[in-house]
Amino acid sequence: MSLKLAFLDQSGTCARMGSPLMGRVLHILADVWAPDTALGLKMAEYQGDIGPAGHSLPLRIAGGMHALVLQGKSPALAAAYPPNKVDDATLQDAIVDALETNEDFLLDWTRHAPQTNEVRRSAALIAMAHVAASHFNRPIVLSELGASGGLNLMWDHFALEIAGERYGPADAALTLTPEWSGAAPPKALPQVVDRSGVDLNPLNLHADEDQLRLLSYLWADQPHRVELTRAATSVLSAQVDKGDAIDWLESRLADAPAGHMHMIQHTVAWQYFPAAAQARGTAMIEAAGARARDDSPLAWMQMETDGDTTGTVGAALTLRLWPGDITLNLGRADFHGRWINWTG
Repeated sequence: MSLKLAFLDQSGTCARMGSPLMGRVLHILADVWAPDTALGLKMAEYQGDIGPAGHSLPLRIAGGMHALVLQGKSPALAAAYPPNKVDDATLQDAIVDALETNEDFLLDWTRHAPQTNEVRRSAALIAMAHVAASHFNRPIVLSELGASGGLNLMWDHFALEIAGERYGPADAALTLTPEWSGAAPPKALPQVVDRSGVDLNPLNLHADEDQLRLLSYLWADQPHRVELTRAATSVLSAQVDKGDAIDWLESRLADAPAGHMHMIQHTVAWQYFPAAAQARGTAMIEAAGARARDDSPLAWMQMETDGDTTGTVGAALTLRLWPGDITLNLGRADFHGRWINWTG
């Protein structure tokens, strides 16, 4: 796929996910992209999949544009971004100006893959955790694979309001209200007593530079996502280690304390692991499950793409529990947690 086609493909995806601004920005980038500039030549060096399942070049560039706005490095672009409203010609002029006058910044910015930590995915995690706790009422040791900055490790500090029910603490840092279909999950009392995660490139969201990188990939016409992210960061206490997820999980499983439910979670991360790592991780978790006991159970919460192209695009919600090797297919969710179709 050419970069122009990748821009157009990402433009359509962003528009479908509720960001008309990003749809416009990426469409304009496809029209004005100059392959013979230093930035254009650098992007041409990437081999293989340059779309969202690979190098994700369109989002790297668009994230860099938003970072310019957030840092005040491009007044023309800032004047064309929300809360301002401009026509396509004005937006195009601002994008071209940003590409030309901030090329060195963009060359540096695009060296790194996009970093996201979508807090609204915690809505699905909260619902699945209540199901797990209704089966095994033990204090929880929580482990997340592909945790980014660790915000979704804090789901027990968030509230979920759906189907006329509220889940979570009275003093929740934020409240998630996805469009919900289906019955409400069981009411339980999941109690997290230890939490940790792993990522190849973890973000320290208490550091300005890493916070900028995360916020730049929150689309500028969706300020509510910024509000949720800042609220989640205010209670962030989880540790996220730098390393290979499966290697880290091996030691985490070995150190899981007795008398607790070890809960493994990941959201839209597993698909990026190599096939060999997926196979090793699955075998490792299943072996740990075979050793689980009623007083020391194991739970595996997954919100991952299932390749379903026949229905609404989203991620499957799957919960596996041991002892007993119970597999619960609990429904599907929007990748950004905007809706959940619950069948649990």
